[in-house]
Amino acid sequence: MTAVEDGRPALAQAAAWLRAGRSGMFLLALLVGVGAGLGAVAFRYLINFFTWLATGHSQFGQAGYVGSSHLPWLGLGFFVVIPAIGGLLYGPLIYKWAREARGHGVPEVMVAVADNGGRIRWQVAVVKSLASAICIGSGGSVGREGPIVQIGSALASSVGQWVKMPENRLRIMVACGAAGGISATFNAPITGVFFGVEIILREFAVDALFTVMLSAMVADAVAIPFLGDKPFLSGFPAGIVLHSPRNYIFVAVLAVLAALLGLAFKNVLYKIEDWCDALWKGRPEWARPAVLGLAFGLLLLALPQMYGVGYPVMFKATAGNYATWFLIVLALGKILATSVSMGIGGSGGIFAPSLFIGVTAGMAYGDAVDHLFGPGAGAPALYAVVAMGAVFTAAARAPLTSLASVVEMTGDFSLTLPVMLAVAIATTVSRALSYGTIYTTKLLRRGTDIDQAAPWRALADLKVTDVMRPFTPALPVPPGSGPAELAGQDGSGEQPDVAALPATMTERHDVQALFASESLGPALRQLAVYGRDGLPVVSADERHLEGWVTSEGVLRTLARRVAGTAAETAHAQAAADGEPDDAQAMLEHPPFPLPGYYVAEITITADSAAAGRKLGDVSWPPASIPVLVLRGGSLKQPRPGTILGPGDRVSLLIPAGHEDTASSTGGSGNAESGSEDVDYAGSSRAGGNE
Repeated sequence: MTAVEDGRPALAQAAAWLRAGRSGMFLLALLVGVGAGLGAVAFRYLINFFTWLATGHSQFGQAGYVGSSHLPWLGLGFFVVIPAIGGLLYGPLIYKWAREARGHGVPEVMVAVADNGGRIRWQVAVVKSLASAICIGSGGSVGREGPIVQIGSALASSVGQWVKMPENRLRIMVACGAAGGISATFNAPITGVFFGVEIILREFAVDALFTVMLSAMVADAVAIPFLGDKPFLSGFPAGIVLHSPRNYIFVAVLAVLAALLGLAFKNVLYKIEDWCDALWKGRPEWARPAVLGLAFGLLLLALPQMYGVGYPVMFKATAGNYATWFLIVLALGKILATSVSMGIGGSGGIFAPSLFIGVTAGMAYGDAVDHLFGPGAGAPALYAVVAMGAVFTAAARAPLTSLASVVEMTGDFSLTLPVMLAVAIATTVSRALSYGTIYTTKLLRRGTDIDQAAPWRALADLKVTDVMRPFTPALPVPPGSGPAELAGQDGSGEQPDVAALPATMTERHDVQALFASESLGPALRQLAVYGRDGLPVVSADERHLEGWVTSEGVLRTLARRVAGTAAETAHAQAAADGEPDDAQAMLEHPPFPLPGYYVAEITITADSAAAGRKLGDVSWPPASIPVLVLRGGSLKQPRPGTILGPGDRVSLLIPAGHEDTASSTGGSGNAESGSEDVDYAGSSRAGGNE
């Protein structure tokens, strides 16, 4: 293949191939998996580096009251000072470059997939990596799964946006990035797949599932040479099993208690965030982590085991190194420490804290059961593992992810049955007592309910080509031509020869275009921004103009696809839009201009040559296509038999460069105008416009 073909760079040809079919999508999934795997490795090393820089150790907190070997002169005052120093570094970083990097990150990815077509800024990956690593290294009691999800997702989104991936596939790419990050971080590819599909994508389509699997597998394979191939929680005791079926009663009781604990974690997290917001109201946000970090430092001074992610403390707990009362203190302390870390403006995840809370609370429960019923009740560590899955299930309401994470990260598949029971009960309790999850509650507080929109995603496979009115045959798009080349310096271009028009041209503008393979999300947004006439639809390789799509055609198709009532149709429309009414906000997504064409609107007057004639009999400029008729405030499809009258407005799609030859065109029919082979009033494809 030559570097340039038909005036198009080879890079553009490659991008067109990547977005055109499944093969390109699978290749991108593999590339995203490699990037997410390397990103997870780099992020892990980054956390270890900042932890070592602050403490002199790659892991810290499990030893209790031990000061920093790098700052010995601070003594135990180190626990108070270091969170403020860390906040002074990551606070301005987040505030200036990527404010969405604050917090646990997963809700931002979820709303990007649900409402923003999978678009995430590339800066988020860089800022989130640094901010979360500094936060954790300086004592932040948060996890690393939220950051790596946001990092992998931002990477995948950036790649997808670069190739102009349609929204339905861009969302899958984001899920691939999230799955790859989880897979590589925890050496748990199955968990990564379920996390990407169940929490991020929130739908189980076959193509999506297979694509996410590819990314998760590749990411884990890339990370294993750096991080090892042992189960992530291999420090847990091995061979822990239930000795009797009646012990499932103990598991069921624990599941209920763990579910309540998980819901308490969610409620405390947002309550403390509200308190911190009220306390810091009106003050500069960039300084918030540094100043309020002193309060978090006092908490670390009281309970140094809360420093950082806390996996070493979890291993000590399951090894039986803590008294029962202290295990309860650790569980409650983690709820408070993570909530304060988030409230002061920290950056990190809530997955690891959920595991920590479950392990310590479950271990305390196991000790109590062992004391009351003897060794026949099972090892306390078994209840720690069961509670670990139940707490996260109740908080995040992701039962499949919870089940896979516990079994896969411990490497003990004998735990499958008790964990399944606990996860099922915890999910039921969580649904009965709470609407939002620990992820979606953050969005609900902003007025965004992605759970309400979830049924609408069943129509995610509906593409622009399904609702457009096709041109038969498709029209060519001139290579290497764009609005800048086709228009004058003022953007208006030369006016066509008005003598060739059967009426007065009252408006002219360049047009934006949609890809035929895009989903309905961008179609609705672009139609809302760029006017009532509709938009042209181009092929994946940008070489052919395949049809025309209007708001009316889109909504008619939605009404057919959504079974039943007008209320359901209205709900589907609102869910598909998912954007603010402010047109300026919609323009944040760069439009794709259609080269070589513009739209002209002509108004039929009483003395126009077209007045009283059929649309198909009027002599239009060569190769032009009527795309819309406006009559009395109503939009009409441009049918050849429509009789035009005074006041009617006809929108024409005109190829640039044909204006000057319009005066030489004559005849009484559309066939003579040079567009005889184009069925501009043709019927739609299946499910589309009539």
